[in-house]
Parts: sequence; C-alpha cells; structure tokens
Amino acid sequence: MSSKLIFVVDDDSLSREFLTEAARSLGHDVQAFENGALALQAIERRVPDLVLSDVRMPVMDGIQLTRTVQDRYPGMPIVLVTAHATLETAVEALRLGALDFLIKPCTPDSLEMVIKRVMHTGQLERENAYLRGQVEGAKPETLIAQSPPMIQVLRTAARVARSRGTVLVTGESGTGKEKVAQYVHQASPRADKPFVKVNCAALSESLLDSELFGHEKGSFTGAFQARVGRFELADGGTVLLDEIGDISPAMQAKLLRILQEGEFERVGGTTTLKVDVRVIAATNRRLVDEAAAGRFREDLYYRLHVLPLEVAPLRDRREDVLPLARHFAETFARQNGTSTPAFSVEAQEQLLQWTWPGNVRELENVIHRAVILGDPGKIECADLLFGPAADGRPVMRPSGEALDLYSKECSQALANHTMANVERVAILATLDATGGNKTEAARRLSLTARTLSNKMKIWRQAGLVA
Repeated sequence: MSSKLIFVVDDDSLSREFLTEAARSLGHDVQAFENGALALQAIERRVPDLVLSDVRMPVMDGIQLTRTVQDRYPGMPIVLVTAHATLETAVEALRLGALDFLIKPCTPDSLEMVIKRVMHTGQLERENAYLRGQVEGAKPETLIAQSPPMIQVLRTAARVARSRGTVLVTGESGTGKEKVAQYVHQASPRADKPFVKVNCAALSESLLDSELFGHEKGSFTGAFQARVGRFELADGGTVLLDEIGDISPAMQAKLLRILQEGEFERVGGTTTLKVDVRVIAATNRRLVDEAAAGRFREDLYYRLHVLPLEVAPLRDRREDVLPLARHFAETFARQNGTSTPAFSVEAQEQLLQWTWPGNVRELENVIHRAVILGDPGKIECADLLFGPAADGRPVMRPSGEALDLYSKECSQALANHTMANVERVAILATLDATGGNKTEAARRLSLTARTLSNKMKIWRQAGLVA
C-alpha cells in the first residue's frame, strides 16, 4: 500500500497521539486536529486521502464534519472513531457517507485493517471509473500477427512481461505500439490491475504534470478540488507513456525520479507519495539520437531502454496486411449493420503492393472508407482510396529506371490497365526472362521472394495464372 495523507481529528490528546503514531507507523503522512472545524479548514487547503475522526468533540463533532465534508467533497473517505458507540450513531454516520466505524480503545491491528480496507475500496472506485471510461472509448481493433517480425516481437514481449523492468516500445507512427504495450501488460502478473494510458504529446507541460501526478486543491487557477494522477490510478498496475520523446526537460527529471524511486508529489503538494507501477514508454523518435543532440536526458534514456521492443512498419510485415484488412472489414461492417465484405483478388493485390506510409492506422482508415462507400458484400480496387491526392488516390510520376519505360507508345499500352494487371504482367515477364527463377526475378523486381510467391499463390487460386 502506497503512502497516503491521513487527517486525525480528536479532542482527546491521548487518543489523538495514539491514532497519529499508529498511522505513521504504517508509513502514512499524518496531520492531527483538535476538532472538526480545524480539520475542515485544513481540508480547504489540502484534501487528504482519509479522515479518522472522533464523534464527540466541541465546536464541530464527527457527525457534523462528515455531513459537511460529504457535501463539499463527495466520496472523501471518512472513518469515525468513538468510545460511545450506539447503533443509531453508527447508522447515522454511514448514512451520511462515513465508510467505517471504529470502537475505542482500538488496537494498531484493527486500525491497520480499516485503513487498508478503506484505501483499497477507494482505489477500486477510481480504477473502475477509469476503466469504464476506457471501455466506453475503446477502439474496435485487436493485435493480429502473422508476419515473422511481428511474431518475434510478441515472443520477446511475452518474456519481457514476466519481469518488473521498464519497457521501451519504438516504431513508426501507426504501427501498433500501444497494442504491443497492452499485450505486455496482459501477459504480466499485473494483468488484473489497471492499464493506464497517457499521450504525452497531446498535453502541455503543466497539464501533463497534473495528469501524471495529480494536484492539490488551489495549486493553480482552476484547481477547485484535489485530483488523483495517473500514477496513483495505476498503483499496482501499468502506465503507458505514449510519445515520451515529446516531453519537456522538466518532466523528464520528474519521470526519472519516479522510475528510480517510485516517489512523487502532487502539483502544489508537499507529501511524498509512493506507488508500485510498471512503466512502458512508447515513441516514434530515436531516443538515442535525441539524447546525443541534448534534447533528451541520457540517464532517462538508459532508464527507459531496459527492455526494448521495436515494432516493424507495415511495409515490412506484408503477411499482416490481408489479415488486418479482413479484421477491419468485419469490424466496420458489424458497426454499420451490414454483412462482412469479401475482397476481390485485384483489391488484395492493391493492398499488398501499397507501401503503407501510415502503417496499420492508414490501413484501418482505407478499409473503413471502403466498407462505408463501397458496394455491400465486396471490396473492389475502386473502393480502396490511398494517398493524399485530392481524389484520394496516389499521384506518382516515373523517375530513375522507370523513365526508360515511359515512352509514348508504352504509356498508351499501359493506359487504362489496373495496377494489378500491370504488376502481374511485369512479374510474369520477369519470371519468363529468368527461366522461372523466383529468387532472381524477385531481386530484379525489388521484391522479397516471399512476396513474389504469395502473389503467385493468390493468382493461381483466382485462376489468373497456370
């Protein structure tokens, strides 16, 4: 259990000292007050994680304190402690929002048990609120891997998951780094704890500070109440720091401390909090180059680069293209209440030959458009809109060796043929020129032998080649 801020409220000095020392012996930061009014003034300045309050006190008793606190700070954990317990008092306290009731004289063991139970309940409520938001905003995608590079990444990730070390997931934008990070969490002993994601590039330095570490009431303009940060939410689980290469030097120093010590303070706070969190960082930058250029702390880089995982771009994972395309087609068809469309052979060829500069994210968008705008039941080449041109299709001009083929006669012969047909003719002609040697043909065509074999297999199944 991480260190928490506890307010002890009791007019009896002996009882107050006992509760204070007992809570401190459990590793918590404790502040003590003689009555509810003084405690309420302190709460206005800084919201505690738990209030332990006597019931009978002058000025403001525990029942009044509970009522006032729950009105102003709904959900704040309060435990009432009294030597004058009655059923009516207990029912009234619980009705007003107190989480538990202790009878004096209480023992250190009973106090520890109550504190742990209350803290655990509060943690579960915060986790459930966070996880509900994650489920409601979850994207309809999954981790599909049939290519050798991706299978190897997942094998390494499975071994990495069993450790406690920090993981650094690298790769181009849109390759699926977040999904790999989630796979590591799900394969780890922390799988039943929260998986909390933070996009570091989407927030300013001040907002990111508050998002990660939380803040106290009044710590900045607009901080009308205290807020728990993502690291506290993830206590016992995993935090994914996405786009970590974009954070400021000041935030880099704070992250270095929590990686080294597991400690931090909320914005505007003075209490040091400790959490048990596994950190996974992700970036599309080369942090080693950023460190060499002085834009990223070298010591933080080495703290992050304990267990590296590199996700290959989709152009190097051709075997994943069609399985991912089919998955996205099924997903978006289900969302739109239509039957899952099949891909024509030509459409499959188009998907395989595109270079996918936007990686899996681009593939997802292409299939989404095809499902919505295309004819139900089938996806044709005309439904696949690639690239940034005004009409959605790639605009390319020949250069280099391709200029040799771009004569007027040749261009007229190629005009109005689909790219799939042109590619098939080029591959078959090159195989004929090499006497059927697939390895040599692939080399001349700048293809991998596996890609060439896959294309031939698709064509044979479709009856396009003998």
